[in-house]
Amino acid sequence: MPENSGKGSLQISVTSDEGFIPISGATITITFTGNPDSIFESVTTDNSGQTETIEVPAPPIEYSQTPSAEQPYSEYNVTVTAPGFETAVVSGTQVLPDRIALQPIALHPTERGTAGGAVAIDPHTLYGDYPPKIPEAEIKPMDESGEIVLSQVVIPEYVVVHDGPPTDTAAKDYYVLYRDYIKNVASSEIYATWPESTIYANILAIMSFTLNRVYTEWYTGKGYSFTITSSTAYDQKFLYGRNIYSNIDRMVDSVFANYLSRPGVKQPIFTSYCDGNRTQCAGLSQWGSKALGDQGYSAIDIIHNYYGNDMYINAAEKVAGVPSSWPGYNLQEGSSGESVKTAQHQLNRIADNYPAIPKLAEDGAYGPLTAEAVKTFQKIFGLPQTGTIDYATWYKISHIYTAVARLAVLR
Repeated sequence: MPENSGKGSLQISVTSDEGFIPISGATITITFTGNPDSIFESVTTDNSGQTETIEVPAPPIEYSQTPSAEQPYSEYNVTVTAPGFETAVVSGTQVLPDRIALQPIALHPTERGTAGGAVAIDPHTLYGDYPPKIPEAEIKPMDESGEIVLSQVVIPEYVVVHDGPPTDTAAKDYYVLYRDYIKNVASSEIYATWPESTIYANILAIMSFTLNRVYTEWYTGKGYSFTITSSTAYDQKFLYGRNIYSNIDRMVDSVFANYLSRPGVKQPIFTSYCDGNRTQCAGLSQWGSKALGDQGYSAIDIIHNYYGNDMYINAAEKVAGVPSSWPGYNLQEGSSGESVKTAQHQLNRIADNYPAIPKLAEDGAYGPLTAEAVKTFQKIFGLPQTGTIDYATWYKISHIYTAVARLAVLR
């Protein structure tokens, strides 16, 4: 177990695995992974299915600032029980110092029979031993991956992650919401204690990498039924069931429709990257990008340093799976119109599942009650509590609304 002279934070959210149905009153027991019989904390969830933010021991922050043999995060086991649901256990939740680790847990109703067992989170890629990336060209010729069907770059609602190398037929496939996938990979590939500019640069590389796989139909064009793998030899690391970090959660929500482009190239660039310490590559160095962030480089400066000055940040025009697109401006107190009415309607539907959000008159007028409902939504879903519907909040509302509305239809 690493030295724990630092402090981190842990927040757990509990829903039914049938969808966005928060489970209130769930009992959560937290233990050190290295000492599972010694209970560190026992808490219960509120009516939004969440715990308070719990301060927990973590290693010194220095361990995550340079390559080190010391494990830079502490590990916890989380056990959740609730009436009518099977007990869930997640082992190895990774808590970094000075950051909030967000651990989502989905419970399986007992009436539906037995689900798969406990979740064990594997080591972080910068600490564990994983195979290096097999080099690939950054721009994919069409004849390598079959006919490209997509006429434009679309942010997908889901990606299908094959949890192993492409040829491993025994590996599971997971349907993962696109933004959740990006947050998982970013939390697995870099440390959330790094400078924001470094994290943004790495998120952009991760998203462009992913969207290249989507746009070129790289695996489906070869006859596979998945979008991307979790193998670091072929793709990037996805750790099923792992926690993410609140700052990575916020940053991905703010840029999720972006990717990296070169002039005259339609497809998102296949942005190779590696750790830059144990392995080297032609693309971005993760540890090198951290050093540049420490020197004050912006995210685009870091991108240019590794991929060249002609690489630029592009934005997809279409986001799949949302009922209406971002209106192009912030909605705040004093705003009015159809976009406000749309947001009020969606918040009211979400409030059916999350009763802490106050119900609203769907009148298209953005008054104090609408601002309060937005603040409550932002608090529950990890956004800055401004009371203003900005880009990130609009799409988060749309995302949650779509999920709860679809669940109601399926039920």
